[in-house]
Amino acid sequence: MRRARDWFFRDRTTGAITIAQTPNAPLLIFAACALTEWLVAPEGRAGLLLRGLGALALAYWALDEIIRGVNPWRRCLGAIVLAGLVWNFAQTLT
Repeated sequence: MRRARDWFFRDRTTGAITIAQTPNAPLLIFAACALTEWLVAPEGRAGLLLRGLGALALAYWALDEIIRGVNPWRRCLGAIVLAGLVWNFAQTLT
């Protein structure tokens, strides 16, 4: 069990267990968009632009994690977030 945990959570470059990291620019952009939408709740084009920018930033973060994640956990996290974004987008189309 320990070997599986180490394989899943251990950073391949530093050897440290990595579950979460300091937010990078795409996550900060997403958080700013989400917070602004929650506080202001803009309608029309402004709301659409805000949601779109937030979704694009989060999609970029997720793809970056899938491609360059430091361990399988981070790559899975990116894949789950990206799948959620795709699901949410598909739901808005129906």
